[in-house]
Amino acid sequence: MTGNIELLNYIHQNSEMGQDAIKQLIPIVKDDTFKQNLESQFNEYKKIYNKAKTKIQEMDKDAKGINPLSKASSYIMINLKTLLNKSPSHISEILIQGSTMGTVDITKKLQEYNDADKEILDLGNQLLQFEQRNIEELKRFLH
Repeated sequence: MTGNIELLNYIHQNSEMGQDAIKQLIPIVKDDTFKQNLESQFNEYKKIYNKAKTKIQEMDKDAKGINPLSKASSYIMINLKTLLNKSPSHISEILIQGSTMGTVDITKKLQEYNDADKEILDLGNQLLQFEQRNIEELKRFLH
């Protein structure tokens, strides 16, 4: 049971981090095609986030949000990395790095909690496949 909650909290936090990063980036993006891609990613992160949160609440637990220090650090890093270069290529590179880290982390978590409930493992795999798709989609914006 503990593993279920830990995996769900990881999925919840990962998708929250994805939403936060994209929400911060959308206003600075000028390219409409790229902006639509980011909005689509944001919506998918939100779906996964809501599924994880609902499942945690069904288990009578509280969802753990991202550590405020991690959140602030991410915000500052995005601001610094986009200060001089706001091109779709540069932002794609930043997001590919984030999704790659997310892919590695969720893969580890799925192996660590391989005895979790099937529904939770399926949600984790949904997040993994989504992160992998993000990487592939973002590659077309690299120049």
